[in-house]
Amino acid sequence: MASWSDFAAAEPTLAACIRALLQQYGPGLAYLATVRPDGGPRVHPVSPVFTDEALFCFLIPSPKRRDLERDGRYALHSFPPEENDDEAFLSGRATRVLAPRVITRLALTLHASPDVDWHVFELSIDTATLRTHGPAGALPLAARPTVTPLTRTWRAELPRPLAAVS
Repeated sequence: MASWSDFAAAEPTLAACIRALLQQYGPGLAYLATVRPDGGPRVHPVSPVFTDEALFCFLIPSPKRRDLERDGRYALHSFPPEENDDEAFLSGRATRVLAPRVITRLALTLHASPDVDWHVFELSIDTATLRTHGPAGALPLAARPTVTPLTRTWRAELPRPLAAVS
């Protein structure tokens, strides 16, 4: 897993394009997929928050928050743009932020109400994918595309296993 800043340092152009799609309407807007207790998927709209260091999500008491508290696996998908069908996708693990300095800084910056029972989660990146369809967007199956869709994917390096001690 990598932090947003690690990913952005490794793939700055890809990170910038993904961030632009997730913030295309001003604040971050995306669909968050979590894992229900029965193992099935659950999808909710959320407003991801980018800083130079990390990618965060504020969550109020809800099924998605309970899902992440129980099983941190997530997938985040951009809303579709109006002019094409380009899409951004991130997956990884969400971890609740407990550091008071980080929480206070984010809350002050984003004007988050202290009267709301929200928790902050940092979204670590395992996989990042950008798919661009060109100006025509995705076409019906019967139509011939004028531009071949382009998919770019980045994956965090897996930790190397420790060498066996003999």
